[in-house]
Amino acid sequence: MSEYLLEMKGICKSFAGVRALDHVNFKVRPGKVMCLAGENGCGKSTLVKIISGVYTRDEGEVIFEGQPVTKITPAEATRMGIQVIYQDLSIFPNLTVMENLAINSEITAGVKFVNRKRWEETAKEALSKIGYNIDLYAKMGELSVADKQLVAICRALLFNAKLIIMDEPTTALTKKEVDALFTTVRQLRDSGIAIMFISHKTEEIFEISDDVCIMRNGKNVYSGLTSELTPDQFTYYMTGRELTNDRFEPKNISREPVLKVDQLTLPGNYENVTFSLRKGEILGITGLLGSGRTELALSLFGLNNPKSGTITLNGSQVKITSPMKAQKLKIGYVPEDRLTEGLCLQQPIADNITLASLKRLSNALGILKHQDILDDAQIWKEKFSIATDDVRKFASTLSGGNQQKIVLSKWLSNDLDVLILNGPTVGVDVGAKQDIHALVHELANEGLAVIIISDDLSEVVTNCNRVIVMKEGRIVGEMDGDQVTEDNILEIIR
Repeated sequence: MSEYLLEMKGICKSFAGVRALDHVNFKVRPGKVMCLAGENGCGKSTLVKIISGVYTRDEGEVIFEGQPVTKITPAEATRMGIQVIYQDLSIFPNLTVMENLAINSEITAGVKFVNRKRWEETAKEALSKIGYNIDLYAKMGELSVADKQLVAICRALLFNAKLIIMDEPTTALTKKEVDALFTTVRQLRDSGIAIMFISHKTEEIFEISDDVCIMRNGKNVYSGLTSELTPDQFTYYMTGRELTNDRFEPKNISREPVLKVDQLTLPGNYENVTFSLRKGEILGITGLLGSGRTELALSLFGLNNPKSGTITLNGSQVKITSPMKAQKLKIGYVPEDRLTEGLCLQQPIADNITLASLKRLSNALGILKHQDILDDAQIWKEKFSIATDDVRKFASTLSGGNQQKIVLSKWLSNDLDVLILNGPTVGVDVGAKQDIHALVHELANEGLAVIIISDDLSEVVTNCNRVIVMKEGRIVGEMDGDQVTEDNILEIIR
């Protein structure tokens, strides 16, 4: 019996003459967690699609359970025991848990008629494989991301999975949900199933993986035991450069606050929230999911009107009743979900960058010149090092980090007093995360007042000179300077 469940040797793949994979080699051991890591655009997704039969390799050799595999189709990959759980989880949100669990098995078996009792038995069998309990008749669309993830895992196990590939499974999960997922992953590993865990989050990789393969620019630059790698080495292999984790040190905080919030209340969301923000500061607002932090941010941007309390901007009390009003008051907001709330993916990069600047770019008659849009977008593309050769390309063609830079550019091309960043680096690789953080530090030191809302405590501690902790809609703690540590924040949150 082979020591390895899966071996990939010299895998190459090109699209329209562009080499996406360049002689990639790696191995997956049975009963182990192998992390496939790399920045967005490095070739991870292409490699997974070759393993699962979606793409055909141009060159190279695939060996599964010691036997060469000449051609892989999606059906053949499933028969072999290869299952992929993509980021979108490939679920039917309008169907129940039971229906989502059973439907693939029914189709594979060629069953033509629905038998509810058989479907229920199939679903119960799937859930029992990891000891997971959930209402079989709950609609999938109403479940949390964590529950959807577990249902997808149970569905994969119905096909006698030997290798489960998880594509960025923790992107939308809270820390508590990540811990629960990791417990399940370890349970699967201990049962002999190989897990291929795709991620770019350093701390998660060192916590969960036994082996790691790091890719950069279509090549694998490291393959080996995770225990033989340090976090600094991992970051270097990922990015090809030495990264520093410099803590934000404010250099020019204004004497008077630019923003004051007093006893702001929206029942069911948050209550009696009071804080101030000065120019040159980066204020962190953190707390568990449901703490009210996002609802508060939406109120400051005119999307969630409070019932009582006051907001004062530059010494004058204001009513922020819409995003348009917020923009007039020089407030910008980068949303938590850039894909659905921050970007028009099927529109050009240039249009996305200038979307909030149309008035500035229009002439006295309100007429826009297309060339002015392109010229303005090009300025911001160069300023933020957005990785594209043409701002006329669609935003959907870029990696997550570059998409986030577009959303930032959209607001920073205006003259802002306050910038609110909700989960500014969610789904962003380590190199782009460093770039975004450095940019935010620079903007704050140039006089911008910044609010970062995040449950990533390392991000909060590194980037914020002052932190507010929220719990169940209320502020339960505030700290600044040297008091801002992960331990102090955790002590309050718990």
